[in-house]
Amino acid sequence: HRRSYNCCGHGNITGMDKAGRAMYFGWNTVPAYNTIKPFHMKSAGWVGYILRIDRKRVYIAGDTDGTKEAKAVRCDIALVPIGGTYTMNAKQAAELINEIQPEIAIPVHYGSVVGGKADEDTFMANVKEPVKVEIKLDLLEI
Repeated sequence: HRRSYNCCGHGNITGMDKAGRAMYFGWNTVPAYNTIKPFHMKSAGWVGYILRIDRKRVYIAGDTDGTKEAKAVRCDIALVPIGGTYTMNAKQAAELINEIQPEIAIPVHYGSVVGGKADEDTFMANVKEPVKVEIKLDLLEI
């Protein structure tokens, strides 16, 4: 596998899959921070990622609110936090998803330390078509 990186937070990896097809992986960083809460300050330099895997762009938002940078993301799949305490809440995350319009939205960062089934339900109820919500956590209603 050939790897190349540069100093600006962008890079790529080129390799072959098991069938011998060329694969391209790349990433860009997106600032991830809270706009009002004191947990993830912009000055700390935290980031989320946009991964390019073949022809799909996957946004992994990280611990963030719905920032102007997040609202500028263009992606096919978005993983967004919905826990609310340290990140945006479920309704705010749905608003972000409705703005950036990925094909698929996956809620994350809830279910153990913060957030629960109600947040998942709120997120699902507020994301508008044609975005498809996929739930990857198996939460039990308590």
